[in-house]
Amino acid sequence: MTRTATRRRETGETSVEVSVNLDGSGNNEIATGIPFFDHMLDQVGRHGGLDLTIRADGDLAIDTHHTVEDVSITLGETIREALGDKAGITRFSSGRYPLDEALIDIALDLSGRPFVFWDVPMPECLPLGDPAFDPQLAEHAVSSLATSAAMTLHVELIRGTNVHHIVEAVFKGLGRSIRAAVAVTDDRGVPSTKGTL
Repeated sequence: MTRTATRRRETGETSVEVSVNLDGSGNNEIATGIPFFDHMLDQVGRHGGLDLTIRADGDLAIDTHHTVEDVSITLGETIREALGDKAGITRFSSGRYPLDEALIDIALDLSGRPFVFWDVPMPECLPLGDPAFDPQLAEHAVSSLATSAAMTLHVELIRGTNVHHIVEAVFKGLGRSIRAAVAVTDDRGVPSTKGTL
């Protein structure tokens, strides 16, 4: 079974192409024009065991928001397509993910029902990198990805003071959670009493 997909998104603000292999080895080629965001997406792929190819050309002279949003939407759609009918997947995952003083709690369900609960207050911080990634965009990126992938996702900050650590713990934890949830561990079909997800 090959669980791969490629999707493109073209708008008046961005041009995005994303390829995903859910059963990869964390090999990523990512170029969004936003170095800090590239680093975070690399964390998702590396810790998720996903092979990701992400290319984006966006209106970065205006802001990084549109590129972050459209890449996240396209990545979520691509993951959803690669999952196919979800037969045999673990479906649920949860855990706590530390990065130094930061600790993030994540619970994920590949339910087919998009819902995001986000409780990650950010300490005041200057934007990260150049072009700048506003830490407040982390919520929008994760929510856009989860909604487009049709997953239920809860993300909560347990503790943390360094914004870089907090954001990176979120993306590493998201990758680990996706890895656990997409794993094929059962041969009894779709893990739902409905028979579909």
